[in-house]
Amino acid sequence: MFKWREREYEELEAQPEALPEGVDPEEYVIATYFLSLPSALDPWEVARALAIEQSTGTWVPVPGETPEVRKKHVAKVVGVYETPFPEVLAPTETKERNYIVQIAFPQVNFGKQIPMLLSTVAGNLMCWEKIKLLDLRFPKSFVEGFKGPKFGIEGIRKLLGVKERPLINNMIKPCTGFTPEVGARLAYEAAVGGVDMIKDDELLGNPSFNPIEERVPKYMEALERADREKGEKTLYTVNITDEASKVLENADRALELGANALMINYLTAGISLLRELAEDPSINVPILAHMDFSGTMYVSPYSGLSSSLLLGKLPRLAGADIVVYPAPYGKAPFMKERYVRVAHHLTFPFYHLRPTFPMPSGGITPSMVPEVVSDLGRDVVIGTGGGIHAHPMGPRAGARAFRLAVEAVMKGISLQEMAKEHEELRIALQMG
Repeated sequence: MFKWREREYEELEAQPEALPEGVDPEEYVIATYFLSLPSALDPWEVARALAIEQSTGTWVPVPGETPEVRKKHVAKVVGVYETPFPEVLAPTETKERNYIVQIAFPQVNFGKQIPMLLSTVAGNLMCWEKIKLLDLRFPKSFVEGFKGPKFGIEGIRKLLGVKERPLINNMIKPCTGFTPEVGARLAYEAAVGGVDMIKDDELLGNPSFNPIEERVPKYMEALERADREKGEKTLYTVNITDEASKVLENADRALELGANALMINYLTAGISLLRELAEDPSINVPILAHMDFSGTMYVSPYSGLSSSLLLGKLPRLAGADIVVYPAPYGKAPFMKERYVRVAHHLTFPFYHLRPTFPMPSGGITPSMVPEVVSDLGRDVVIGTGGGIHAHPMGPRAGARAFRLAVEAVMKGISLQEMAKEHEELRIALQMG
């Protein structure tokens, strides 16, 4: 079933294996995998074969894979750890054994870019049934090739003039199927009620019934009116997701029409397009990265990429100022410890990269605001759609209820206490 033939070399530097201390951490990206194998297979043999497959060789020795090529370009297995970790007798009754495998990949093989990085660390080896990429440890010299978020948490707070409290982002609902006039009216109501950002739903791109050309001017006029009335600034993240050849065109047109923020689904459009937008000096507005399609890549416990890598480290590396991702409070199925870990990958120190705003979303209501802040802290954008637009008193009241919930958290009082004087919040809490 599994057939590899590996060429043997006498020189240890040409081997697809090394001690962790035997590789220069500034020259290698170290990938950590979960791997489950039939008990009969030797995990080190499999790991070495995977390292060769993703660097210099293939399933059979080829003449060009010389010792000189191997020394500089072969990936090296630096760790295979069985879980649990038997030391005396090998398990005899189990059909499969589980391992954590670490492979060091020479960054010279792919350069300071994400497409070839992923082709390397998550290439052919991911065709195995039970292998999952858990994390990547990047050298500082690799990350220095990326500019990262242009605004990040601090820059967006400065744009909005909001120093400490959590921010609120409203997705216009319904998701799609309405005209620019209807969307602008809903955006105005939510903005004047107190949200900090209006976001196109990820299902509304540039359709014939609500094109960017018509939508952006109407939304921006509505938000400028709301801003004058409430005395605060509102961002509008225009969804520019499209075919690759049209994304930059959509971005330029949205900015010409007055957009003050952009949004892209970086997984369907391509993470390199996110990076290109973020590093384009002519684009001086925050970029929100949407994660739809990610479920195809991270939800399996046995395959794909980890959520913290897919939703956290990679979009931050590519320059996302905000990343929207599933929250475990409402409709989205997601383990809370994984959810919190994604936020850490977006905000914890990562060389020179600015922290990215985590934006949990998916069925969040005002009653959940204290738990959101307890889990992620105040540097969070709370994403909500139906939680505002389904409020019985309308979207303005729905937005107001969210602001009151945030205000209660900042004051350290309960939502119920705050709701005694505010009908919008009292009714919102009855919704669940």
